[in-house]
Amino acid sequence: MKIDEILRQKGHHVLTITEERSVLAAAKMLTEHNVGSLVVARSGEVVGIITERDILRLTASAPGKLHRMPVGDNMTRDPVIAGSDDDLRKAMAVMTEHRIRHLPVQERGQLVGLVSIGDLIKACLDLAEDEIVHLRQYIHGGGAW
Repeated sequence: MKIDEILRQKGHHVLTITEERSVLAAAKMLTEHNVGSLVVARSGEVVGIITERDILRLTASAPGKLHRMPVGDNMTRDPVIAGSDDDLRKAMAVMTEHRIRHLPVQERGQLVGLVSIGDLIKACLDLAEDEIVHLRQYIHGGGAW
């Protein structure tokens, strides 16, 4: 399964924020939309990502200062990016290797989506379920798929 197939089911909408906005504004966006990360964009180009984990660390180290801290100073710069035609297994391996839970997806240099580890696990479960159905049909039907 390709990342593009996951995005077709999930949708291509990605919440973005600019570098100049405050970390507090980012935290409010995360909670308002119930998401775990925001892609940081400049003129449509991905320049970073800020996650709930980043904000939690900042809250612990500088409580009460999030409204003065710009996203650009606290984001992960040059995040790992997936291609829309990347395979599900490759994306999972990349996320595991880099210990990340959110992966922006680009196609021809344009941001086309974002997948989370939860999206990838759901896709794996769906594939496994389909395979089980086919195997049961094969066993009980005694014929080819």
